[in-house]
Amino acid sequence: MIYLDHAATTPMRPAAQEAMEPFHSARFGNPSGVHEISRRAKNAMEEARERAAEFLGASHPLEIVFTGGGTEADNLAIAGAVLAADSTGKRDRGVVTVSTEHEAVLESARFVARLGYPATIVTVDRQGVVSSDAIAAELHRNPAVVSVMAANNETGTVQPVRDVAAIVGDLAVVHTDAVQAFVSEDITVEGTGAHLISIAAHKFGGPQGVGLLYVRNGIELEPVLHGGGQELGRRSGTHNVAGIVGMVAAMEAAVADRTDFRRRVGEMRDAFEAVLSNEIPDLEVHGAARRLVQHSHLRIPGVAAETLLIRLDQDGVAAAAGSACHSGAIEMSHVLAAMGMDEEEAGESVRFTFGWNSTMDETLDAARTVSKLVAELR
Repeated sequence: MIYLDHAATTPMRPAAQEAMEPFHSARFGNPSGVHEISRRAKNAMEEARERAAEFLGASHPLEIVFTGGGTEADNLAIAGAVLAADSTGKRDRGVVTVSTEHEAVLESARFVARLGYPATIVTVDRQGVVSSDAIAAELHRNPAVVSVMAANNETGTVQPVRDVAAIVGDLAVVHTDAVQAFVSEDITVEGTGAHLISIAAHKFGGPQGVGLLYVRNGIELEPVLHGGGQELGRRSGTHNVAGIVGMVAAMEAAVADRTDFRRRVGEMRDAFEAVLSNEIPDLEVHGAARRLVQHSHLRIPGVAAETLLIRLDQDGVAAAAGSACHSGAIEMSHVLAAMGMDEEEAGESVRFTFGWNSTMDETLDAARTVSKLVAELR
């Protein structure tokens, strides 16, 4: 199988697997305990926290909150910031976000709206880019949090997070979902200007089910998970020590590989699109001029995405239509709808995404397979 669905999840890097292995056997332990076995687990986790803080450019390790993944990190960022800002009980400070955000952000915005807080969804242009001026126009609403993702998980469109953060200033907390971007973009506290940053391990070669939220010192968050008060009371629950250690090992590998990843994967993506453009003259490439190097989101007029994906799977190529974060059914993408596409255009759109272990030979084989199947289906 040629795997071109890295935006959904990517295979674990060897460094992550190696780092995790001892914690699945001999180095077990609950880091919240007091005996030696627990202390060993605690030390490993805190060492990982220090390294994660370093990779993100955080000023202190305790600005890193470990979570069960990107979705939880987004929920904590949005709901946590809104609820923490409501010291008077007026419920007048809510969230401003963007129509193409991941559902973890949009559903968190809808959740706080059901609680009575204002939620404003800003539109994007045909390329999927939100204007920083459009965000600025909504600041009169006095939001508690403004959330703009670093790059879109479907189209790969890179958003002007730094510009948004500069405009917002100290008027609100700025959150960015950097889950899709971290593997290829220089995601740091200084680079984004954000107060809150979400990432998830399985998007850059770490294990599934673990992520983190960077929380700038001084930012108050109301916890969304309640229990034993782990993570300084910000996220209760027994820590996934093996997952945390594996995530940070993958972070280190991704950061070290990032420059070469952009060059290598960018060349693959461009070669893939070149082959398809030559064979399919009416091919449409979606996303802004500034998009992630690993994303190729395409429309092939007259070919239903669902049919093409089934045929690709039968011929040994894994790809996707829209996000893989729903129930698994192919439905109209809210991202493509927000970009102004109709149901027919969206239904003819397919996402191919490359990763750290993709090869040029596989890429060209996949492009030839897509071209062959499109000719047959047409």
